[in-house]
Amino acid sequence: MTPVIKTLLIANRGEIARRIVRTCRKLGIRTVAVFSDPDANAPHVREADFAVNLPGASPAETYLRGDLIVEAAKRAGADAVHPGYGFLSENAEFARAVGAAGLTWVGPAPDAIEAMGSKVAAKKRMAAAGVPTLPELDPETVAEFPVLIKASAGGGGRGMRIVREHEEFADALASARREAESAFGDPTVFCEPLLEHARHVEVQILADAHGTVWALGERECSIQRRHQKIVEESPSPAVTDEVRKRLFAAATAAAESIGYLGAGTVEFMLKGEDFHFLEVNTRLQVEHPVTELVYGVDLVEWQLRIAEGAELPPAAPEPDGHAIEVRLYAEDPDHDWRPASGTLHRFHVPGDVRLDSGVEDGSEISVHYDPMLAKVIAHAPTRRAAARKLATALASAHIHGLVTNRQLLVDVLEHEAFLNGDTHTGFLGEHAFTRTVDPQPFALAAALAQAATREVGHLPLGWRNVRSQRPKARFLFGDTEIEVEYDPKQATADVVVLELDGVRTPFHVARYGDLVEVDSPRGSVSLKVVPRFAEPEAGLAPGATVAPMPGTVVRVSVAQGDVVEAGAELLVLEAMKMEHRVLATNAGVVTELLVEKTQQVNAGDVLAVVEES
Repeated sequence: MTPVIKTLLIANRGEIARRIVRTCRKLGIRTVAVFSDPDANAPHVREADFAVNLPGASPAETYLRGDLIVEAAKRAGADAVHPGYGFLSENAEFARAVGAAGLTWVGPAPDAIEAMGSKVAAKKRMAAAGVPTLPELDPETVAEFPVLIKASAGGGGRGMRIVREHEEFADALASARREAESAFGDPTVFCEPLLEHARHVEVQILADAHGTVWALGERECSIQRRHQKIVEESPSPAVTDEVRKRLFAAATAAAESIGYLGAGTVEFMLKGEDFHFLEVNTRLQVEHPVTELVYGVDLVEWQLRIAEGAELPPAAPEPDGHAIEVRLYAEDPDHDWRPASGTLHRFHVPGDVRLDSGVEDGSEISVHYDPMLAKVIAHAPTRRAAARKLATALASAHIHGLVTNRQLLVDVLEHEAFLNGDTHTGFLGEHAFTRTVDPQPFALAAALAQAATREVGHLPLGWRNVRSQRPKARFLFGDTEIEVEYDPKQATADVVVLELDGVRTPFHVARYGDLVEVDSPRGSVSLKVVPRFAEPEAGLAPGATVAPMPGTVVRVSVAQGDVVEAGAELLVLEAMKMEHRVLATNAGVVTELLVEKTQQVNAGDVLAVVEES
């Protein structure tokens, strides 16, 4: 009997849960959200028709508990489950549990998920189907470098390491296994030869139960950090019609070889006109919006319709124009992509762009989950037009409270190499992105806005009865202190217009406690107010190393009394699904070691003290 979906439980969170809710609302399908304790007030919870709490905070306690999710579906009266991506989306046992509970699974059959669940087994199966693959190297006997270590059970960059020297291999292998175990519950890894300056290209497939398979164009996802995509586009600037034909044929063969059903992605590495199979993602991809905009389809709608037994038309739709997506993360590219958590005070992205976001003004960014704030996508007749539209929207956005990768994304979109289509997986390492901004006018605007909004009676803040002296204000820009003089008579709240080199420029100023966010056509700057009378604080001991973020200690690399060089690894923290090395800032002796493996730490906690020799 053909199922009819009336109420859908979404076994996910954030932007993908909101994305699925939008399509369900269009189709008249009721939705059920699940949420962890930190997500209790998240937008996806509020927007669904029903919501069920999964008690706890970490993914292992909540979104990875298939038994709790199936129970939630039954309690809420759902008749189907959509897994989104990540978490349990590629877990064959969860898919079977959904079916065993009498619920419709919106995705491929469990056997297909299982067939592609191990990258090692998947490569062998694809080679047998005639899909080009790279040779697999045994981690225990690998001898030629460079190589890429990869987790067998998952993706998203977790458990991946590039190794160029034999001396680095053992540590990298242990780290990859540890991260794979944490992310996927399976420490199995394998190795492949590293293809330098290759492109990451993938094909979107859509297959029904009646034998029709669509290859809905290719996406290029070459610009990556930590092996995770941050810029994706369709079509690829490097794929010719002849290469595209072969890519589509390989992707279709891959889908047919495992009896694929629904939406999925076949990923390849492309160098010149040769490509090799990477993996099949048996789910919706984060970057699916670029395909939707170019092909005019709703992939989530097709997932639901196919789950109900619908038939695809014989021919896929024709593409139109070019689409580019960027992933906006709460992270600091200047400090090894360090993730940020805390309150997102303001979040507004203007312009003719699509915004798929899991956050809004006032959202709390938790340490427990991936720090992606949103995907911003532009569609235009040409690639350069799409890049310009997207860069302008990002540059004009107001994003307050957290450091983000926004400026890096703008710089990439405006870089001539990107605009020329000269992209590859080493793009960020090859090009320098060191745009600097003069904080002085931003600080002046902040001082004028502050003077206008904090008056004592009829006197502005900082008023003096000595006419020869103008009031001053001090701010921190990073670690640099800036002092500005200002004329209180020019003070205006919220929007300050300054004339700089004969050009009038508006500065939008917002203050949150001692944090001041200033946005303008010249860029955006975060400042901290320096109080006029600072309270005495206890200083850190010389050589003290503090935790840059909340996290869990997964490795301690030194012992008390060790002599270390500057830049030596002291320990490794795991936070927001990734490992982060904590390095010595100076050479010397480890006189104090204040943490141990598995210990939870907070941002600012002292981890170790290295006294200079």
